[in-house]
Amino acid sequence: MPIAESELILNKDGSIYHLNLQPDHISDTIITVGDPERVPSVSQHFDSIETQIHKREFVTHVGYYKGKRITVISTGMGTDNIDILMNELDALVNVDLVTREPRPLEERINLRIIRVGTSGSLQADIPVGSLLASEHAVGLDSLMQFYPLVETGLEVEVATGIQKALQLDYRPYCVRGSDLLREQIGFDMVMGNTLTCPGFYGPQGRVLRLDLRLPTLIQQFQQFRHQSAEGEFRLTNFEMETAGYYALGRMLGHEVLSLNAIVANRATGEFATNSDEVVNSLIQKTLDRL
Repeated sequence: MPIAESELILNKDGSIYHLNLQPDHISDTIITVGDPERVPSVSQHFDSIETQIHKREFVTHVGYYKGKRITVISTGMGTDNIDILMNELDALVNVDLVTREPRPLEERINLRIIRVGTSGSLQADIPVGSLLASEHAVGLDSLMQFYPLVETGLEVEVATGIQKALQLDYRPYCVRGSDLLREQIGFDMVMGNTLTCPGFYGPQGRVLRLDLRLPTLIQQFQQFRHQSAEGEFRLTNFEMETAGYYALGRMLGHEVLSLNAIVANRATGEFATNSDEVVNSLIQKTLDRL
Protein backbone atom coordinates (compact mmCIF):
# COMPACT_ATOMS: atom_id res chain seq x y z
CA MET A 1 0.00 0.00 0.00
CA PRO A 2 1.23 3.53 -0.70
CA ILE A 3 2.50 5.46 2.31
CA ALA A 4 0.13 8.31 3.19
CA GLU A 5 1.13 11.91 2.50
CA SER A 6 0.93 12.68 6.23
CA GLU A 7 3.52 9.97 6.98
CA LEU A 8 5.98 10.46 4.11
CA ILE A 9 6.05 14.23 3.67
CA LEU A 10 7.57 15.67 0.51
CA ASN A 11 8.37 19.24 -0.44
CA LYS A 12 6.86 20.85 -3.55
CA ASP A 13 9.91 19.87 -5.61
CA GLY A 14 9.52 16.21 -4.63
CA SER A 15 12.39 16.24 -2.11
CA ILE A 16 12.00 14.62 1.28
CA TYR A 17 10.73 16.98 3.95
CA HIS A 18 13.53 17.72 6.42
CA LEU A 19 16.66 16.81 4.47
CA ASN A 20 15.40 18.55 1.32
CA LEU A 21 17.05 15.80 -0.75
CA GLN A 22 16.00 13.68 -3.70
CA PRO A 23 17.30 10.17 -4.35
CA ASP A 24 19.99 11.26 -6.82
CA HIS A 25 21.35 13.74 -4.28
CA ILE A 26 23.02 11.03 -2.15
CA SER A 27 25.57 8.29 -2.65
CA ASP A 28 25.62 4.86 -1.02
CA THR A 29 28.47 5.97 1.27
CA ILE A 30 27.53 8.73 3.69
CA ILE A 31 29.64 10.56 6.26
CA THR A 32 27.64 12.33 8.94
CA VAL A 33 28.76 15.10 11.28
CA GLY A 34 26.83 16.89 13.99
CA ASP A 35 27.95 20.46 13.34
CA PRO A 36 26.78 22.02 10.04
CA GLU A 37 30.02 24.01 9.94
CA ARG A 38 31.98 20.75 9.85
CA VAL A 39 30.54 19.71 6.48
CA PRO A 40 32.98 21.94 4.53
CA SER A 41 35.80 20.51 6.67
CA VAL A 42 35.05 17.17 5.04
CA SER A 43 34.13 18.29 1.53
CA GLN A 44 37.23 20.52 1.25
CA HIS A 45 39.13 17.27 0.67
CA PHE A 46 36.89 16.25 -2.27
CA ASP A 47 38.33 16.38 -5.77
CA SER A 48 35.04 17.91 -6.91
CA ILE A 49 31.65 18.85 -5.42
CA GLU A 50 28.52 18.24 -7.47
CA THR A 51 25.74 19.14 -5.00
CA GLN A 52 25.32 21.50 -2.04
CA ILE A 53 21.95 21.66 -0.27
CA HIS A 54 21.05 23.34 3.02
CA LYS A 55 17.85 23.15 5.06
CA ARG A 56 17.67 23.79 8.80
CA GLU A 57 20.60 22.02 10.48
CA PHE A 58 20.88 19.54 7.62
CA VAL A 59 23.69 20.65 5.29
CA THR A 60 24.58 18.23 2.50
CA HIS A 61 27.58 18.17 0.15
CA VAL A 62 28.03 15.42 -2.44
CA GLY A 63 31.25 14.99 -4.37
CA TYR A 64 34.12 12.73 -5.34
CA TYR A 65 37.16 11.72 -3.33
CA LYS A 66 39.78 9.72 -5.23
CA GLY A 67 37.10 8.64 -7.68
CA LYS A 68 34.54 7.56 -5.07
CA ARG A 69 31.22 9.39 -4.78
CA ILE A 70 30.64 10.41 -1.15
CA THR A 71 27.91 12.31 0.68
CA VAL A 72 28.61 14.34 3.81
CA ILE A 73 25.64 15.60 5.78
CA SER A 74 25.21 17.37 9.12
CA THR A 75 22.63 16.18 11.61
CA GLY A 76 22.54 18.57 14.54
CA MET A 77 22.61 17.07 18.03
CA GLY A 78 20.59 14.31 19.68
CA THR A 79 18.88 11.06 18.73
CA ASP A 80 15.69 12.92 17.80
CA ASN A 81 17.58 14.34 14.82
CA ILE A 82 19.05 10.91 14.07
CA ASP A 83 15.51 9.54 13.92
CA ILE A 84 14.76 12.05 11.15
CA LEU A 85 18.05 11.50 9.35
CA MET A 86 17.99 7.70 9.27
CA ASN A 87 14.33 7.38 8.31
CA GLU A 88 14.60 9.96 5.54
CA LEU A 89 17.88 8.58 4.15
CA ASP A 90 16.30 5.14 4.06
CA ALA A 91 13.19 6.46 2.35
CA LEU A 92 15.35 8.09 -0.35
CA VAL A 93 16.77 4.73 -1.39
CA ASN A 94 14.10 2.23 -0.35
CA VAL A 95 10.81 3.99 -1.07
CA ASP A 96 9.60 5.05 -4.50
CA LEU A 97 8.81 8.70 -3.82
CA VAL A 98 6.45 8.87 -6.81
CA THR A 99 4.26 5.86 -6.03
CA ARG A 100 5.01 6.12 -2.27
CA GLU A 101 5.48 2.37 -2.10
CA PRO A 102 8.42 0.63 -0.37
CA ARG A 103 10.70 -1.16 -2.77
CA PRO A 104 10.53 -4.99 -2.81
CA LEU A 105 12.86 -6.74 -0.37
CA GLU A 106 15.11 -7.98 -3.16
CA GLU A 107 15.62 -4.40 -4.38
CA ARG A 108 16.44 -2.85 -1.01
CA ILE A 109 19.61 -0.76 -0.88
CA ASN A 110 21.95 -0.97 2.10
CA LEU A 111 23.71 2.30 2.84
CA ARG A 112 27.09 2.69 4.51
CA ILE A 113 26.83 5.46 7.11
CA ILE A 114 29.85 6.63 9.09
CA ARG A 115 29.43 9.15 11.89
CA VAL A 116 32.52 11.31 12.41
CA GLY A 117 32.02 13.14 15.67
CA THR A 118 33.51 14.41 18.90
CA SER A 119 33.19 12.70 22.24
CA GLY A 120 34.32 12.82 25.85
CA SER A 121 36.30 9.98 27.38
CA LEU A 122 35.04 8.40 30.58
CA GLN A 123 38.27 6.54 31.35
CA ALA A 124 41.66 7.95 32.32
CA ASP A 125 43.45 5.47 30.02
CA ILE A 126 41.72 6.88 26.91
CA PRO A 127 43.47 10.25 26.62
CA VAL A 128 42.45 13.41 24.86
CA GLY A 129 43.48 13.17 21.21
CA SER A 130 42.52 9.50 20.85
CA LEU A 131 40.44 8.22 17.93
CA LEU A 132 37.81 5.73 19.04
CA ALA A 133 35.57 3.35 17.08
CA SER A 134 32.33 2.42 18.86
CA GLU A 135 31.78 -1.33 19.05
CA HIS A 136 28.57 -1.02 21.05
CA ALA A 137 26.40 1.94 21.94
CA VAL A 138 24.14 2.22 24.97
CA GLY A 139 21.20 4.62 24.68
CA LEU A 140 19.95 6.46 27.76
CA ASP A 141 17.41 8.28 25.57
CA SER A 142 13.82 7.18 25.00
CA LEU A 143 13.89 6.70 21.20
CA MET A 144 13.71 2.91 21.31
CA GLN A 145 10.57 3.03 23.44
CA PHE A 146 8.82 3.60 20.09
CA TYR A 147 10.47 0.95 17.88
CA PRO A 148 10.58 -2.88 17.98
CA LEU A 149 14.35 -3.17 18.43
CA VAL A 150 15.56 -6.74 18.89
CA GLU A 151 18.67 -6.99 21.09
CA THR A 152 21.07 -9.88 21.64
CA GLY A 153 21.45 -11.58 25.01
CA LEU A 154 24.60 -9.61 25.81
CA GLU A 155 22.95 -6.34 24.83
CA VAL A 156 20.00 -6.99 27.11
CA GLU A 157 22.33 -7.95 29.98
CA VAL A 158 24.38 -4.77 29.59
CA ALA A 159 21.33 -2.53 29.35
CA THR A 160 19.70 -4.19 32.37
CA GLY A 161 22.92 -3.83 34.34
CA ILE A 162 23.11 -0.12 33.60
CA GLN A 163 19.46 0.33 34.52
CA LYS A 164 20.16 -1.27 37.90
CA ALA A 165 23.40 0.64 38.47
CA LEU A 166 21.79 4.02 37.74
CA GLN A 167 18.46 3.12 39.41
CA LEU A 168 16.57 4.11 36.28
CA ASP A 169 12.81 3.70 35.89
CA TYR A 170 13.34 2.36 32.34
CA ARG A 171 15.77 0.00 30.65
CA PRO A 172 18.27 1.62 28.29
CA TYR A 173 19.06 -0.09 24.99
CA CYS A 174 22.34 -1.50 23.76
CA VAL A 175 23.28 -2.15 20.12
CA ARG A 176 26.42 -3.32 18.32
CA GLY A 177 27.53 -1.36 15.27
CA SER A 178 28.83 -2.62 11.94
CA ASP A 179 31.69 -5.10 12.32
CA LEU A 180 32.41 -4.71 8.60
CA LEU A 181 32.94 -0.95 8.74
CA ARG A 182 34.78 -1.08 12.06
CA GLU A 183 37.30 -3.56 10.65
CA GLN A 184 37.69 -1.54 7.45
CA ILE A 185 37.98 1.96 8.93
CA GLY A 186 38.60 1.73 12.67
CA PHE A 187 40.96 -1.23 12.87
CA ASP A 188 43.81 0.71 14.52
CA MET A 189 41.65 2.95 16.70
CA VAL A 190 40.68 2.50 20.34
CA MET A 191 37.75 0.07 20.50
CA GLY A 192 35.06 1.34 22.78
CA ASN A 193 31.51 1.13 24.06
CA THR A 194 29.80 4.48 23.73
CA LEU A 195 27.14 5.85 26.05
CA THR A 196 24.57 8.01 24.27
CA CYS A 197 23.06 10.61 26.58
CA PRO A 198 19.84 12.63 26.06
CA GLY A 199 21.56 15.91 26.91
CA PHE A 200 24.94 17.62 27.36
CA TYR A 201 24.75 18.87 30.93
CA GLY A 202 22.85 16.86 33.55
CA PRO A 203 22.74 13.59 31.57
CA GLN A 204 26.53 13.78 31.20
CA GLY A 205 27.07 14.65 34.85
CA ARG A 206 27.85 18.36 34.36
CA VAL A 207 26.84 20.73 37.14
CA LEU A 208 26.44 24.47 36.54
CA ARG A 209 23.57 25.85 38.64
CA LEU A 210 21.45 22.71 38.80
CA ASP A 211 22.32 19.76 41.03
CA LEU A 212 22.14 16.20 39.75
CA ARG A 213 19.57 13.67 40.90
CA LEU A 214 22.47 11.18 40.99
CA PRO A 215 25.48 13.11 42.37
CA THR A 216 27.87 10.22 41.59
CA LEU A 217 26.65 9.79 38.00
CA ILE A 218 30.06 10.12 36.33
CA GLN A 219 31.64 7.70 38.78
CA GLN A 220 28.89 5.18 38.11
CA PHE A 221 29.47 5.48 34.36
CA GLN A 222 33.20 5.01 34.89
CA GLN A 223 32.89 2.07 37.25
CA PHE A 224 30.24 0.09 35.37
CA ARG A 225 31.46 -3.37 34.36
CA HIS A 226 29.70 -6.38 32.88
CA GLN A 227 31.42 -9.75 32.67
CA SER A 228 30.40 -12.22 29.98
CA ALA A 229 31.87 -14.99 27.86
CA GLU A 230 32.95 -12.25 25.43
CA GLY A 231 35.02 -10.53 28.12
CA GLU A 232 34.63 -7.39 30.19
CA PHE A 233 32.29 -4.66 29.00
CA ARG A 234 32.95 -1.11 30.19
CA LEU A 235 31.74 2.29 29.04
CA THR A 236 34.55 4.20 27.36
CA ASN A 237 33.07 7.52 26.18
CA PHE A 238 29.84 9.42 25.83
CA GLU A 239 28.07 11.67 23.34
CA MET A 240 24.50 12.21 22.09
CA GLU A 241 23.81 10.24 18.88
CA THR A 242 25.53 6.88 18.39
CA ALA A 243 22.95 4.55 19.96
CA GLY A 244 20.22 6.02 17.76
CA TYR A 245 22.36 5.40 14.68
CA TYR A 246 23.11 1.80 15.62
CA ALA A 247 19.55 0.88 16.57
CA LEU A 248 17.91 2.39 13.49
CA GLY A 249 20.68 1.06 11.29
CA ARG A 250 20.05 -2.48 12.53
CA MET A 251 16.31 -2.28 11.97
CA LEU A 252 16.58 -0.64 8.53
CA GLY A 253 19.40 -2.91 7.34
CA HIS A 254 22.21 -0.35 6.90
CA GLU A 255 25.88 -0.64 7.87
CA VAL A 256 26.59 2.04 10.48
CA LEU A 257 29.77 2.98 12.33
CA SER A 258 30.45 5.76 14.82
CA LEU A 259 33.97 7.21 14.96
CA ASN A 260 34.86 9.54 17.81
CA ALA A 261 37.55 12.17 18.17
CA ILE A 262 38.17 12.30 21.92
CA VAL A 263 38.39 16.00 22.77
CA ALA A 264 37.70 15.81 26.52
CA ASN A 265 38.54 13.45 29.36
CA ARG A 266 36.07 13.57 32.23
CA ALA A 267 38.27 11.38 34.44
CA THR A 268 41.21 13.80 34.30
CA GLY A 269 39.32 17.03 33.63
CA GLU A 270 41.24 17.76 30.42
CA PHE A 271 39.96 19.36 27.23
CA ALA A 272 41.90 19.27 23.96
CA THR A 273 43.58 22.54 23.04
CA ASN A 274 43.97 21.20 19.50
CA SER A 275 40.48 19.76 19.03
CA ASP A 276 40.28 20.89 15.39
CA GLU A 277 43.48 18.98 14.61
CA VAL A 278 42.11 15.83 16.25
CA VAL A 279 38.86 16.05 14.29
CA ASN A 280 40.66 16.76 11.00
CA SER A 281 42.91 13.76 11.57
CA LEU A 282 39.82 11.58 11.97
CA ILE A 283 38.22 13.05 8.84
CA GLN A 284 41.29 12.40 6.71
CA LYS A 285 41.73 8.86 8.01
CA THR A 286 38.06 8.08 7.36
CA LEU A 287 38.14 9.38 3.77
CA ASP A 288 41.31 7.45 2.95
CA ARG A 289 39.76 4.17 4.16
CA LEU A 290 36.36 4.32 2.49
